[in-house]
Amino acid sequence: MSSSSTLLPDEGMVRVRRKKDFRHMERVDGRMLNVLQGLELHANVFSPDEQAKIVACVLDLQDQGRRGRLRERTYSEPRKWMRGKGRATIQFGCCYNYAADRDGNPPGIVRDEAVDPLPPLLAAMARRLVLWRVLPPSCVPDSCIVNVYDVDDCIPPHVDHHDFLRPFCTASFLTEAPILFGKDMKVLAPGEFSAAASIPLPVGSVLVLNGNGADVAKHCVPAVPAKRISITFRKMDASKVPFGFRPDPLLQSLAAAAVRPATTASAPPNRAAWEQSNGEEAKHATPLQQQATTAPLHQAAAVRAGQAQIPGGGVPFSLSTDEFPALGASPASGRRPGKR
Repeated sequence: MSSSSTLLPDEGMVRVRRKKDFRHMERVDGRMLNVLQGLELHANVFSPDEQAKIVACVLDLQDQGRRGRLRERTYSEPRKWMRGKGRATIQFGCCYNYAADRDGNPPGIVRDEAVDPLPPLLAAMARRLVLWRVLPPSCVPDSCIVNVYDVDDCIPPHVDHHDFLRPFCTASFLTEAPILFGKDMKVLAPGEFSAAASIPLPVGSVLVLNGNGADVAKHCVPAVPAKRISITFRKMDASKVPFGFRPDPLLQSLAAAAVRPATTASAPPNRAAWEQSNGEEAKHATPLQQQATTAPLHQAAAVRAGQAQIPGGGVPFSLSTDEFPALGASPASGRRPGKR
């Protein structure tokens, strides 16, 4: 299937292969526990053509970050001074601290720090995860972090912060890599770890973390043998959402559609309505910025009207270039995108 073709949700779900019976027993607080309970591996969520489009999008975003065209805390690329150090990260939706920063903010979401919103293509990925039953409608992602690994980069053992709800998930691209799980892990050498269980992550797959797999076992990705990209989608705890945060309209409507009945269709939003809801900033938006905001609104109206259900429905889902314009285009105003 080409990247420009349209794929109905129910048709696409047929190709997905799901594994939910992961098991490894470890002693935790004096009793034996399956530390992998809650893990799910969904293979073939993204086709090879879609993977190529997503990778191109991520590499374009990385280029924008290196050029200073994203908000300051959106892009980070530490100096690679030893094996295992140097993974680049791109954060959308919220700024997350891995450790206390120089301003004294503790690990977790920094509520008074702004990063760029989810780009349209990544928002489309998040919508697919809900439509295709990878994530539940009760946990629609509103943020994500993109990891770009070069050879020998890794992610050390950790448990994801509880500023984010469970479940959350990570999608894999470019190179298959193992992810390690265990209650206790040992660091053998830079980028090398010893753990109780290892799960291979095929390209185009999505691993869902919940239950013991998210909260009892630590997880890590050892040094990778080749360039790799992962995208982790998470939903923020409502009490931790950044000040001034604006959710993606369609992602917001997916969550709402899960808890309310279908209503009569309303007219799709136009530019005037969009400007009214987004204030003075919207009046000076470029066509690209308007499309990134109003296209999801048109689709959101379809969801609210019952024309699309969760999952499946009659509204086609596509990652085509027709639906989502290329990222990184120069704004008509000449202002660098994302810079504030």
